[in-house]
Formats: sequence, structure tokens, C-alpha cells
Amino acid sequence: MKQFIYSTILFVLFSCNAVVRESVTKRYDSLPIDSQIAILDVHQPIPEKSELLGTIKFADSGFSTDCDFYSNLSKARKRAREIGANIVKIIESKSPDIISTCQRMKIEFYKYNGDISSIRQIQLQKN
Repeated sequence: MKQFIYSTILFVLFSCNAVVRESVTKRYDSLPIDSQIAILDVHQPIPEKSELLGTIKFADSGFSTDCDFYSNLSKARKRAREIGANIVKIIESKSPDIISTCQRMKIEFYKYNGDISSIRQIQLQKN
């Protein structure tokens, strides 16, 4: 009986997190916390000569929390800094619905050597 209770508690605790799948094919030195990261929406083009470093997917585990649009982008921006990417490009974005309470997203990370401040982008608060 104790094993059942412990298993249930562990299941509930770990199933509250969103499912995150990541694939990083190349890394650079981490970027400082104050470095600018451009966040591009689905319809915004990626600058020429940008290098794809990897992808990340945010999905719902069934009981997920902290998985709204801006939370996912904040997590993606943090991960981009860790792998040396300065562009976060939203590839797919599905709003919460009857099936899922999470914003489901597919995002790509890019390294761009040009001036990213001139790129039209989504604005987030610094964290």
C-alpha cells in the first residue's frame, strides 16, 4: 500500500511539468545574461547566414503547469543563451484548447553574427 501511495505522489509531482524535447546539434560559448536574444514569430523571416544550432519542443504531459506562451519563450530564451544562440525562432505554436491547457510550441535556435537589434521581433521582459 505504501508503494502505491509513493508511486501516486511521484506521478503527480512529475506529471505537472510540461514535456520538453530538445535537440542541440552545435554549441558556442554561453552568452551573458544581459545579451540580447531576438525572438522571431512564425511569420518573421530568419536573417540570411544564420546558423541553426538546435530545436526545442514544448508539449503537455496532461497535468502541466507553467506552460503558457511567455513562460515557454522565457525558457527558450534562457536555453538559447546557454548554447550560444542569439535568435529564437517560433516554428509552430498551438494555443491551449479542450485537449491541452498548454501552449504547444516548436522553436529553433540560431546563431547570427550580424546586428540583431535591427530585426523586428517579439518583446519579452528580461528575466
